[in-house]
Amino acid sequence: MDLSLSSDQRTILDALDAMLRPWESAPIHDAPLFASDDALEAALAEAGFLQVTADPDLGTVTAALVIERLARLPYAVEAAASALIGPLLGDDPAGPICLVDTRQWRRPVRYLRENARVVVLEDAGVSAFTASAGQFRAEPKALFAYPVASLHELPDALEPLPIDPAQLRARWQVGLAAECAGLLAGALASTAAHVSDRQQFGRPLATFQAIRHRLAEAHVRINGAYWLAMSAAAGCDPGQAALAALHAAETARMCTYDFHQFLGAMGMTLEHPLHLWTYRLKLLAGELGGAAGHARSAADALWGPAEG
Repeated sequence: MDLSLSSDQRTILDALDAMLRPWESAPIHDAPLFASDDALEAALAEAGFLQVTADPDLGTVTAALVIERLARLPYAVEAAASALIGPLLGDDPAGPICLVDTRQWRRPVRYLRENARVVVLEDAGVSAFTASAGQFRAEPKALFAYPVASLHELPDALEPLPIDPAQLRARWQVGLAAECAGLLAGALASTAAHVSDRQQFGRPLATFQAIRHRLAEAHVRINGAYWLAMSAAAGCDPGQAALAALHAAETARMCTYDFHQFLGAMGMTLEHPLHLWTYRLKLLAGELGGAAGHARSAADALWGPAEG
């Protein structure tokens, strides 16, 4: 597999980086529990970065690159579903695209609000509905660092969609893997900056060997999450997608623990913005059954469903 970016991909990422500069910095003191910006969403919609999948010369790999880059920001923005699932819908929904797994439909749903296009994944097929105000309950943003809401119940009348459920699951997992990779990169950068500045016993925390070794291990695992996501995005193969999501979920669990430990008590306060990445990671790591669910998906894709 050729891992180098094409000239078009480099151009798109350069343009995206230039556009995102006003949103790269997180507040150092009194960081909000949740960060979003309507201006960021409007700029993305106007620039068309989330429509790259529709271009046959760019496709799902470029979409995954965009998703990963956006996830590095301290601001939550709906990108993965629009970029990877949106092209399968054949329409242009007025609101955000939300994804619901019927096995976990009671879980908080990211970006669920009135007029959102809700895509429902079942074992037997895929369906959708447009959310109305009485169908959900908004949840506290502080707990997840995403705008989330919980469905009261799934509607009786769902619109069937001509989408293979295995394809939808694979694209969902690719999006999870790419978004987790970006969140992990953002969290690592935030943690590395803190331990480089924070001093103990007269020297920066980053000079202590135990911390350096664990940061290096985190860097290796996060690079692995990135490349597995990009490889899975190349063909959206169900087995590759499940393995990428599995590695991302396990890496999120391990690295989130380490990053907060390195920050000590600071990592449990609003004086540092680390939670803007790690709270989102905690929610993402549980979607589609979490690591166990991704492992089952990988086993089913590679060796077939278990009998009996």
